[in-house]
Amino acid sequence: MKRNILRFAFFGNEYQAKKSQAVYKIIAFLQQRKAEILMDKPFYEFITQGQRLDISVTRVFEGDDFEADFAVSMGGDGTLLETAARVGAKGIPIIGVNIGRLGFLAAVNPSEIENAFGAVYGGDYIVKEHTVIKLETEGGGEVMTSPYALNDIALLKRDNASMISIRTSINDEYLMTYQADGIIVTTPTGSTAYSLSNGGPVIAPGTETLCLTAVAPHSLTVRPIVLPDNCMITMKVESRSHNFLAAVDGRSVSLDDGTVVRISKAAYAARIVRFSDMRYFTTLREKMMWGLDQR
Repeated sequence: MKRNILRFAFFGNEYQAKKSQAVYKIIAFLQQRKAEILMDKPFYEFITQGQRLDISVTRVFEGDDFEADFAVSMGGDGTLLETAARVGAKGIPIIGVNIGRLGFLAAVNPSEIENAFGAVYGGDYIVKEHTVIKLETEGGGEVMTSPYALNDIALLKRDNASMISIRTSINDEYLMTYQADGIIVTTPTGSTAYSLSNGGPVIAPGTETLCLTAVAPHSLTVRPIVLPDNCMITMKVESRSHNFLAAVDGRSVSLDDGTVVRISKAAYAARIVRFSDMRYFTTLREKMMWGLDQR
């Protein structure tokens, strides 16, 4: 980096007490290097009031009132998804510190903190761009504050409703009408998440694809389909309950029956920091426990 003094914006959820010691360790490391430390207000209050940890930061911010050289996500993959939504189109590289369980995206473990942040200062890292998709409704209006997803966008039936009908077209060419509990549009990043649990394929990063995966389809002949990520996916939902859920990386909103939904690639990508000792297929094999024989 050209700037001698780096700025780090910290994000985290307020549920895991054990992360407080990890954030203290990072802040102490960064303060030795005269870094500017910004922290999201709810996370700051959790650390200082909820955990009673005495930390000193340069500034506490709210909303999107921040600029930084790096964003630091303290938590699991869900926290990193929330961080990516907050960063949005700012283009700030995200460092994911894993204090959750699985940690595909948040790949820096607490024991690796000093090595990882030392590598940041040494320039020994790369920034990987991850496809982001966006949700639009008929007329182009946004249905939520951040209609952008790094993992997936799902259209789902309400909890107490019967299955829904989802008329689906790709680039204005009719594909089929799904009779199912829902449908998931996933990026390669999200292919190891909700889509995988519904029988979708693992998609390697950099493949420039999206995947449509049905949730509990009524027909056994329905299978996931992989599409180029420059296509426009248009769906119209009919439901007996007259509404359905649209979930954008887990942030859900209720939409009325008959709403036309369009899903396409966003104009920006999420930028996630990777270090030299991180390998996708090694992580995939170890996290999924592929080939593990416990006989």
